[in-house]
Amino acid sequence: MLDPNLTTVYFSPTFLTLLGIPGLEAVQHWIGIPFSLMFAAALLGNSILLATIWTERSLHEPMYILLAMLVATDLGLCTTIMPKMLGIFWFALRDIHFNACLTQMFFVHTFQAIESGVLLAMAFDRFVAICKPLRHSAILSNQVLSTIGILLILRPTVLIAPTAFLIKRLRTYKSTVISHSYCEHMAVVKLAAGDIRVNKAYGLFVAFTILGFDLVLIIVSYFLILRAVFRLPKRAARLKAVQTCAAHLCVFLEFYVLGFFSFLAHRLWALVPPHLCSASLSVAPLLPDPSTAELSGHKAR
Repeated sequence: MLDPNLTTVYFSPTFLTLLGIPGLEAVQHWIGIPFSLMFAAALLGNSILLATIWTERSLHEPMYILLAMLVATDLGLCTTIMPKMLGIFWFALRDIHFNACLTQMFFVHTFQAIESGVLLAMAFDRFVAICKPLRHSAILSNQVLSTIGILLILRPTVLIAPTAFLIKRLRTYKSTVISHSYCEHMAVVKLAAGDIRVNKAYGLFVAFTILGFDLVLIIVSYFLILRAVFRLPKRAARLKAVQTCAAHLCVFLEFYVLGFFSFLAHRLWALVPPHLCSASLSVAPLLPDPSTAELSGHKAR
């Protein structure tokens, strides 16, 4: 049912408008400079990492194969978001076709879900390496890693694809302006003038099914890891195990803190300054990956 107080209603809009960073439109051309530098650094650094892991046979181990999956996901997420964002900042290309917006939304959330799954797989890898070191190669064989990779792609694809179809069923919109620099599920849903309870409920279901499930298992894994680490008799062995997991924990904290910030910001929008929310979420895909320290440490050894 439409809100009778609405003065303007858009029926099945063809285009939506992305504002970029609300409140900072006048200086977005300057903001685009550090974003472009970070984007270039992310592309170059991640590409070098992928090439190194691919060509260096000593890195064909579960830890580094999972790291390659994480790097590839970061590349996918960056290239999904940044070209349009820089177009907004530098050339004021704010309009985006409705279907293109839904496509971007799908890939953004899919890559985020894949990244969450890879982080869970990395936590499982550390658990096996520390708690069951003699069976590590047998448990995480190449066949198992291939199966994990396929499941990491299938899970978000199956769960996130319906969000686009649920949005397509909405015909009336109270606005076509998204106060953000890329298309995100709740940002698009909140534009609708009709009943969006199904969209909200399904969005919550997907969030808790993917991120919530992964987060719980990661916490359990690291609880078991830390318990095993502090039972090691030698201090040197304990320190080495903690150093191995420290970089991964930084990645987990970075990913899930920003993920929950995004989740809460769209539901408590009035309490979060729009420019702060948009800027923090825009820079998230470009943050450096602390887990690459593992690769540097391996090469140093």
